[in-house]
Amino acid sequence: MSEGTWREDAVFIGGGGADYAVPQYMRLGYANRHGLVAGATGTGKTVTLQILAEQFSAHGVPVVLSDVKGDLSGLGAAGSPDFKLHGAFTSRAEKIGFTDYAYADFPVTFWDIYGRQGHPVRCTVTEMGPLLLSRLLELSEAQEGVLNIAFRIADEEGMALLDLKDLQSLLVWLGENRDAVGLRYGNIAPASVGAIQRRLLVLENEGGAGLFGEPALELSDLMLTDDAGRGRINILAADELMQAPRLYATFLLWLLSELFETLPEVGDPEKPKLVFFFDEAHLLFDDAPKALVDKVEQVARLIRSKGVGVFFVTQNPADVPDDVLGQLGNRVQHALRAFTAKDQQELRRAAQNYRENPDFDIEDAIREVGTGEAVTSMLEEKGVPGIAQRTLIRPPSSQLGPVSAGMRAALIAGSPVAGKYEAAIDRESAFEILAKKAEDAAREAEEAEAAAQKAEEEEREFKAARRYSGGRDSSRSDAPRKRSSRSDSVGEAFAKSLARQLGTQTGRAVVRGVLGGLFRGR
Repeated sequence: MSEGTWREDAVFIGGGGADYAVPQYMRLGYANRHGLVAGATGTGKTVTLQILAEQFSAHGVPVVLSDVKGDLSGLGAAGSPDFKLHGAFTSRAEKIGFTDYAYADFPVTFWDIYGRQGHPVRCTVTEMGPLLLSRLLELSEAQEGVLNIAFRIADEEGMALLDLKDLQSLLVWLGENRDAVGLRYGNIAPASVGAIQRRLLVLENEGGAGLFGEPALELSDLMLTDDAGRGRINILAADELMQAPRLYATFLLWLLSELFETLPEVGDPEKPKLVFFFDEAHLLFDDAPKALVDKVEQVARLIRSKGVGVFFVTQNPADVPDDVLGQLGNRVQHALRAFTAKDQQELRRAAQNYRENPDFDIEDAIREVGTGEAVTSMLEEKGVPGIAQRTLIRPPSSQLGPVSAGMRAALIAGSPVAGKYEAAIDRESAFEILAKKAEDAAREAEEAEAAAQKAEEEEREFKAARRYSGGRDSSRSDAPRKRSSRSDSVGEAFAKSLARQLGTQTGRAVVRGVLGGLFRGR
């Protein structure tokens, strides 16, 4: 870039002012104060997201973003003069003073929950936790309480919950032992356990089972740079994932929460350690319980001290709750359409979030800006909101649109994490522990049944011998009598009774032997 646009301490957004010749920047030191990219469909949000990712990467800042439409894979390839918009791009670059505009590719890492368009990305059930899992499964308050009990028992008993079958097997145990467990943790309704199991089945059918397991994602793999010092751009394939919108939103919120809980405090760094773009942000807040919204607000408020900037991308600022919206200091507002009275009200509300500019009416500008143009406001010195500017967004240097399947495969193969996550690992966890106890219980049931049958045969032989001898005990001598004492007979009767029960319920013993003996076996 020319000296007029490149700055070590800021990313170049585009040109502002009456003639669009005044460079507009976002200060790197305030990028961790978060941001908002909003606008109606087709107004240029995706390209804005693309140029922001390019700029952060060029400044050595790793980026995490989701590719909702499949277009952002183009970040891994340079643009081309053969592209039909080449002339429009170079004309815009000249207009905003971007004199050394050139095409370039950027280091990308592709991820995919389903493992088809990128490296598999997984987390464990334990890492997801009961709050986010309840949100994902759309559980009621009572059902969420049962899920919390399951997590508590797994923690106390040292049983790892790694994948869905671990949780499903533990819920079976919980249902079978609800009376005993309920004395300590509260009532557990079989209907609630059944409802959770059905929700887990739906999640499996949606392909969500692939999200849970090991090897789990290491956050450090999202914060890599290439040999030239550019931050790697982590692209989550979300075009297929968007068919399960709650899974999409829950996964991104989990990732954001993990960053918040794991990264150390860094205060106010010169540039972020990571920038996180949350596209289609309205999916996070639709029908969200207050506890979840409070968690998002807490993360947005505190994660900046971890050096992480979060940018929410959505169609309308009204999609974001006020408590969260108030945390977003850097704003790029593309056009909003105002066809209805509600639209007009939301447009006025959006305009009120900007610092006034005497040169134009902000409400009119938000309504009138064209594609690739936006009303911007970036934090200035001491974190003061900048005056709103009509800004022509700079053109992207990388390819506009998706890369070919062959190029994507080559980029995946050349990734620094290639081969690390592809093969799933299934180590001993709750499912295996319970299965082993089931096998032990089945074997004990068979042994008890065999012992009972043997005891019955010996008893029949003894009675037959007595009848043959006329009731006399032919074994009377100084040697100890073979017949058991009265106390032994009681013990044998108890053993035979237990064995008879086990023998008549062999199938259920496999489960109940595990479930009932879980604590006794410790």
